[in-house]
Amino acid sequence: MKGIVDDDLRALVDVVLRASPDGVDHTIRVWVDTAFNGGLVIPRHEIDRRGLREYTSTPAILADGKQVDMPTFTCYIEWFGSVYRTQVVANDGEHPLLGTMLLADRDLAISYKRKTVSLD
Repeated sequence: MKGIVDDDLRALVDVVLRASPDGVDHTIRVWVDTAFNGGLVIPRHEIDRRGLREYTSTPAILADGKQVDMPTFTCYIEWFGSVYRTQVVANDGEHPLLGTMLLADRDLAISYKRKTVSLD
């Protein structure tokens, strides 16, 4: 999987997700966030736009230390040749995030000089 480093120095890759295993493909550009140990965080308006179904909520600790309950949704992503069911945490942020749970057993290389991202 290849991606880019944008002008704001964010490492970005495109992920294909669906609301159901055989649903419509939606490509979403996510920011690789190695400080987030979950799977995906997607802004609520993007979740609504893609028709993801609410699953439950999960406790979370925000960067400022505040503890909150955040709604989660089910989605299916194409991940290295397989369709993978995962939970998405909804937030009010601007950018979708991809966390380290999906990076496990993968190699991540980011070149800020060449502005490239490689996830294998």
